[in-house]
Amino acid sequence: MAHGDPQANASASSQDVASGAVARTAKSRPRKAKRPLADAAESRSATLAAAKGKAYPFTADPGRAANMRGNRRADTKPELALRAALFAKGYRYRKDLRLDLPARRVRPDIAFTRRRVAVFVDGCFWHACPEHGSKPKSNEWYWSPKLTKNVERDRAVDDALTAAGWTVLRLWEHVPLTDAVAAVVAAVGTPKALPPR
Repeated sequence: MAHGDPQANASASSQDVASGAVARTAKSRPRKAKRPLADAAESRSATLAAAKGKAYPFTADPGRAANMRGNRRADTKPELALRAALFAKGYRYRKDLRLDLPARRVRPDIAFTRRRVAVFVDGCFWHACPEHGSKPKSNEWYWSPKLTKNVERDRAVDDALTAAGWTVLRLWEHVPLTDAVAAVVAAVGTPKALPPR
């Protein structure tokens, strides 16, 4: 297409518009700017907590804030190691599967659906391990009820799964991998035969 030929430019632009190749500028939305770390006080969780009338502790240390944001809900290192070991032994499972039970919605870390076994790999801090769980010294007014609610929710999840006919297996993150695999094998049984390679 020649830049100097107005008729060629007009026909090319009409073809582009008809094919949808030209970007819509009149109706396109501007991109949302990323929130800087300094605006952490205006985070979504803080807004929700404030709407419920709850106080939310904010850290002045950006490193601590990044550390807390980096905590995973799923695919933690102990969970990944357990899944890899089980897969190598021939077990097939669903990970982070949402189960809509009559009592509540549940997401086991590893679910063996045919045998109805739910495996949870619990972190020592978040689930208040009696051996290794630590109680934070700063913002104790916030963390103590939060960790207590986590434990209560774990018990409610166990009850809901048991009532629905599932076997619940909870493993702490500090349990050695061989012991964790042995516990899962004992609960699940032998794996289905793998096809020969």
